[in-house]
Amino acid sequence: MSWMILLASALLEAVWATALGLSDGFSRPLPTLVFAVTATLSMVGLGLAVKRIPLGTAYAIWVGIGAALTVGWAMATGVEPASPLKLLFIAGIVGCAAGLKLLPAKEPALSAVRPASPAEIPHV
Repeated sequence: MSWMILLASALLEAVWATALGLSDGFSRPLPTLVFAVTATLSMVGLGLAVKRIPLGTAYAIWVGIGAALTVGWAMATGVEPASPLKLLFIAGIVGCAAGLKLLPAKEPALSAVRPASPAEIPHV
């Protein structure tokens, strides 16, 4: 479920990034409202996803998928020119995000979660 929340949050990132561009410096009310709502929901979703997905992996996927969707939408709507090389690089971003998902999960190193030694515990 965390992965679905992360992907939905990445989709919302593309929505808020697009709305940000359309808000004309927050001077247009509807795109500004869409930006505020979707940015908030996107951040909440990312926060929920990192409860089960390592932060670095979740953030990289969130940014990568969001950026790819944002530029893909801009090209599809004619706001930004498309080119084969640009499509190749977007595919690379998506491929790298998918690769992060496919990596096996690893338990944190024991040294990172070891209890304090008696010498490290303050005396009262």
